[in-house]
Amino acid sequence: MEKLFLTLVLLSSWSLLVSSYKYKVPAIFTFGDSIVDAGNNHFNKNCSAQADFPPYGSTFFHHPTGRFTNGRTVVDFISQFLGIEFQKPYLEAKQAVVNGSRKDYPSNGINFASAGSGVLRQTNQDLGVIPIQEQLQQFQTLVNQNQIDKNLIEKSIFFLESGSNDIFNYFIPFGSPKLDPETYVQAMLIEAANFIDKIYKFGARRIAVFSLGPVGCIPARALLPGSPINKCYGKMNVMVKKYNKGLEMLVKEMASKYPGAIGVYGAVYDVVQRFRAIPTRYGFTDVSNGCCGDGPLGGLVQCGKEGYKICSNPNTYLFWDYFHPSEHTYNLISKALYGGKHSAIRPFNLKTLATIS
Repeated sequence: MEKLFLTLVLLSSWSLLVSSYKYKVPAIFTFGDSIVDAGNNHFNKNCSAQADFPPYGSTFFHHPTGRFTNGRTVVDFISQFLGIEFQKPYLEAKQAVVNGSRKDYPSNGINFASAGSGVLRQTNQDLGVIPIQEQLQQFQTLVNQNQIDKNLIEKSIFFLESGSNDIFNYFIPFGSPKLDPETYVQAMLIEAANFIDKIYKFGARRIAVFSLGPVGCIPARALLPGSPINKCYGKMNVMVKKYNKGLEMLVKEMASKYPGAIGVYGAVYDVVQRFRAIPTRYGFTDVSNGCCGDGPLGGLVQCGKEGYKICSNPNTYLFWDYFHPSEHTYNLISKALYGGKHSAIRPFNLKTLATIS
């Protein structure tokens, strides 16, 4: 009996070991905006949405990388947790392949995200950003040219995080006549659903969709006429929550709609609101102002631009600049998404998504 028990324990341990090796995620493919961009815009010379100057990147990389924070993003941290090297921006990898300095595209994934972009094609097009429809097209071209191995795609994790710029822009007072908020959010969700549909058809089977954070709380709301400074912009967060609810529904439908696909929904909004509610527990001394910028909330001047000021300890601030979290915030969000409970990510976390067969 003892021998049988020992055999069963050994078999069980072995199967767990085999499973962890067999289902180790080799690569991450990322689509979205500045929250997850690894520096694509820097290689897009027609784009004016840039963070390729100091003090961006100062805390971790010690030089600007095109990331819109002082260090690593959520995707960087998740890559580290999974033991994968940071993914290169697509435009950097493409440049290297075209000029012959590298033979092929990286096997640890590619980052297609473009800061300033949205799920709606027209969002910030005047800035020269790359919307998710074009990001998807870039990925499709690589697949069609056999530049990305089909087996790699099936084993990889796909990240989608986009929509903040669409909703922020809805509240900018000039521009074309607007749809009503409900219709606008539905238009956004249609694009998100199309993205999931297409990425599945290209072979993606592990798909993580991240909610928007509380966009109505970012320091840049100081730029908007009529926006409150002493509290979050409620109307904006109402739209954010409607969009997030729709995203979660899309993830819930994936199991029945897409055979073999596994979807998870990262509840970033709830995670960040928890930091704001009990800041000291998470090491924050300021959850309202940008560490780097100027004007009310540090929200009127982009970090690094003329007249900016910077705080002495960026990682005690929730926000690095007028729009984006600090590296410390990203680290905490990443831990919640990677190993967190149902309240942070569902139906299970990224660690489970990475090892599930």
